[in-house]
Amino acid sequence: MTFNPKRPHLLLAAALIALPFGVQAEEGGFLVDSSATLTARNYYFSRDFSDIVGPSRQSRAEEWAQGFILNLRSGYTQGPVGFGVDAIGTLGLKLDSSPDRAGTGLLPGTFGETAPDDYSRLGLTAKVRVSKTELRVGELQPNVPVLALTDNRLLPNTYQGVAINSAEVSGLTLQGGQLRSTSIRSEAGDEEIGAIVGFAPQRDARARLITSDRFNYAGGDYAFNQNRTTLSAWYGQLEDLYNQRFLGLKHSEPLGDWTLGANLGYFDSAEDGRELIGEIDNRAFYSLLSARRGGHNFYLGYQAMFGDQGFPRVFVTVSPLGNEVPTYEFASAEERSWQLRYDYDFAALGVPGLIAGVRYIRGDNVDTGSFEGKDWERDLDIGYTVQSGPLKNVSVRVRNATARSNYRTDIDENRLILSYTLTVF
Repeated sequence: MTFNPKRPHLLLAAALIALPFGVQAEEGGFLVDSSATLTARNYYFSRDFSDIVGPSRQSRAEEWAQGFILNLRSGYTQGPVGFGVDAIGTLGLKLDSSPDRAGTGLLPGTFGETAPDDYSRLGLTAKVRVSKTELRVGELQPNVPVLALTDNRLLPNTYQGVAINSAEVSGLTLQGGQLRSTSIRSEAGDEEIGAIVGFAPQRDARARLITSDRFNYAGGDYAFNQNRTTLSAWYGQLEDLYNQRFLGLKHSEPLGDWTLGANLGYFDSAEDGRELIGEIDNRAFYSLLSARRGGHNFYLGYQAMFGDQGFPRVFVTVSPLGNEVPTYEFASAEERSWQLRYDYDFAALGVPGLIAGVRYIRGDNVDTGSFEGKDWERDLDIGYTVQSGPLKNVSVRVRNATARSNYRTDIDENRLILSYTLTVF
């Protein structure tokens, strides 16, 4: 159930006021286990485009916005069958934008359009729990390999549908659901669900996004070996567009002062039903190996695409592919890519809250139809979270990315993100 009021500035206050009155009607877990958090996020995003490929002539995308995310979660009523309700309220405020710089994903609108001063949304979720199985209906934020939770702009994506989660067997988590619509990161309303193949949104001859009103998913994760090893198997279907199978393995192994890790995954994707976006022939393998000692974290990744098309995913989402990074996905047809990454946690030097990282990815063997496509990306990240004092838990993150390609547009990117999460109750 979704409300889009005409007075967005009253949205968060109304939700905060409404929940306590509803809670008074119940006792026990419904009230005791209720919680509310409010996240404030100030986001500056800038991309410069060069050697532009495609119909768009936009040379720069730059916007600045303030976002608020209110999460309200009730407990469950007492008894063998527990009932509850959750709510998520989001509000985005424009601080700086113009039609010639629009389209960053922070605010509604694309290149050439004027972004509104604000946009907001309130989504409600009814939930029922029996033993360790939970059914949810309404506003959902699934986070599974075939539909990863995406929160890389001002506000997160949400979906509308039904989902079930069961953990009756120790170590085994099973999930499934059907999503009928989505509210993407820069929109307040509901719309059908589209697809991206490789790096290209799938559009018809009139440049409209090709969509479906059903995304079905099911699968599970099994953790064992003292939770150091996890096996995963998942299925996703964006009806009449594509279907996808996933197998994954994660493992962590202490070895003296080191902790070694492995994250391996395999996707197999094909066209579905009426084939509204045409043939889909893609198999994707990724591996990300890690070694951690003290504050040092080293990573080595390899990723490969097989088949005539790139990797398919739901429109405006990330994926768990090992070499997917902020700007390029390295998921074009037949692409092979390698990643080197290094992170450091300065807590090891007595500066808790300060982290930094650098990564470099190079891809080649891309099937462009006429020549071999190649690309690379370098990312620098620095973040700090205040540990004490009146600004405790305020965090700042700076990201700089440089991406170059011989078959797609080159990008220079900068992000500055200030955020703070307040526990309301």
